[in-house]
Amino acid sequence: MSCYVAAVTTGTAETDVATTATPVAAQARRIDYHQWDSTAELAAGRSYGVTVANGRAAFTTSAARRKVGRTTYETAKWESGWVSPGFAFTQLVPSWSAVTPADSFVEVRVRGRNAAGTLSSWDLMGRWALWDTYTKRTTDSGQADDLASVDVDTWKAAAGLTSWQVRVVLGRRAGTTVRPSFDTVGAVASSLPTTAPATSAPGVARGVVLDVPRYSQMVHRGHFPQWGNGGEAWCSPTSTSMVLGYYEKLPRAASYNWVPSGHTDPWVDYAARMTYDHDYDGTGNWPFNTAYAAPLAGKAFVTRLRDLREAERFIKAGIPLVASVTFGSGELDGAPISSTAGHLLVIAGFTDDGDVVVNDPAASTRAGVRRTYDRGQFERAWLPRSGGLVYVIRDAAHPLPKRSPGNW
Repeated sequence: MSCYVAAVTTGTAETDVATTATPVAAQARRIDYHQWDSTAELAAGRSYGVTVANGRAAFTTSAARRKVGRTTYETAKWESGWVSPGFAFTQLVPSWSAVTPADSFVEVRVRGRNAAGTLSSWDLMGRWALWDTYTKRTTDSGQADDLASVDVDTWKAAAGLTSWQVRVVLGRRAGTTVRPSFDTVGAVASSLPTTAPATSAPGVARGVVLDVPRYSQMVHRGHFPQWGNGGEAWCSPTSTSMVLGYYEKLPRAASYNWVPSGHTDPWVDYAARMTYDHDYDGTGNWPFNTAYAAPLAGKAFVTRLRDLREAERFIKAGIPLVASVTFGSGELDGAPISSTAGHLLVIAGFTDDGDVVVNDPAASTRAGVRRTYDRGQFERAWLPRSGGLVYVIRDAAHPLPKRSPGNW
């Protein structure tokens, strides 16, 4: 989550800066991603008013009714089986791909179990709809009533949990016949140290740089205060849009014809509206961004990586990544901002020496977006702060790298 810029600097684009990494004791980086993404996988869950066919779980019959605001909705639900990652996890980030026609929505809820067998409550991780005409996309931070609590897009447990479940609620306005549905739901569970490992050695993507288009979030300063006011608040939708542009999967012009003429890259304004979290009051909600991107590109989810060697496997496969970083003054040489409490950018490739080529949307113009960051500095800004979090957005022509170590 997040996209807060502390200060702007005059960092030079395309700069290679070599620094020496400070080794730290090796600590296990435990990460496990599990998803349901096929007819067989979805059919293995428990359905209440939901039919699974052709790779989708869709609303069929009303299993219950309830009010959201002043509107009465019929609901149906799907529940996964229990997932045990094999370690005691302290964080869980769900993500999904869904379709919500007319006045309908999806809710994603999670619960966990500890080693003693104690169950948590079902906590709401997001009420989501593609458009905001009827449902205001929202999370519900807090819910610290038992084993875990919600921090925007992340479910956090002070003591490790051993297994988890996910529930997807499909809602539609009572009396209508629309069929909200989803085709993928999953979550990444993790237990991570707060220190960075020693800088990873360059891997399979040395010298590979993907042709990702360059968009600046800063050219949108003052745009649409009701969705974050552009500029420093829009790093996430700008980064997501760059990856969609790479696949030539940006939304149709008719989708954003409400953006005033003369706005640079109006699809970024559209993406900001489509990812805005009304409780968090921002566009940096991680799964809201992948949920927006998934129907356009084909597939999208949130996960964590252990180091840049894993990121290189995606670049080698032709898949750019949106990465979440945090850094203080002097910690990321060549960046267009001096520090940030949370920032999203695109990993576009690697130099021959293994340094990281990025599209950093915090640059003031398109011309300054492409940058090169020292490998060690980047890992220290990425791994201990967000846990190596990335958005994986891809189309059908770009399958995931083979032999996943469990996190994709």
